[in-house]
Amino acid sequence: MKRLFTILAAAAIVSACGLLSSSPSSSSSSSSSSSSSSNAAFSVVSSSSSQKLFQFRSLPKNVEELQSMTRSLTDPYATAALTIAALMRYEESQGDCFQMLDYLKGPEDLSGYEKSFIKERLQGKFYKIPSFFTGATPGNNYTPEKPYRIRVKSNSYSFQNDWATLYLTSGGSDTDRPIKLRRKPSTGEWFLNEITCLADIRTPASADPWY
Repeated sequence: MKRLFTILAAAAIVSACGLLSSSPSSSSSSSSSSSSSSNAAFSVVSSSSSQKLFQFRSLPKNVEELQSMTRSLTDPYATAALTIAALMRYEESQGDCFQMLDYLKGPEDLSGYEKSFIKERLQGKFYKIPSFFTGATPGNNYTPEKPYRIRVKSNSYSFQNDWATLYLTSGGSDTDRPIKLRRKPSTGEWFLNEITCLADIRTPASADPWY
């Protein structure tokens, strides 16, 4: 009988040791998963029924990097946010910028008129684009906080069948700026339709003699 108790006690000790050794591994896996999510190149920080706040660990420099940030474009809010991220490349490489916008346009390419429109609106006023990221104000010459974050909003009239008008908050404007999207029913994806958010905003401090 004593030997039986000894065997059972030894088995209990071995079992306990096994549980202890496996516990950190499980915890580590959970922590790693959480860390991976928080370190995603493009992610949702917060959301509600009428807005989403997105975060970019870094901004895409070409269409391959843009494509790697999302598996599909089924979220219209994400498509709007990615449009601004693509436009941030305009000053350094118009070619890369336009290729990314072509991707976001889906079945249609960016037209010659649209390219001319973007060039006209951003001529000497590229600061309009970084103004859409949090922390960018006229006083700091529209320098965004890092990591880059952008808020996309909707209202009760935003979605009309396969069309949507969403809104972007600019640090240089008292009103949110619209951007238009169109849904492709066969895939459920929302593509860029029209960039309507490039109206003038307040001049940055470095270019304002009255600041």
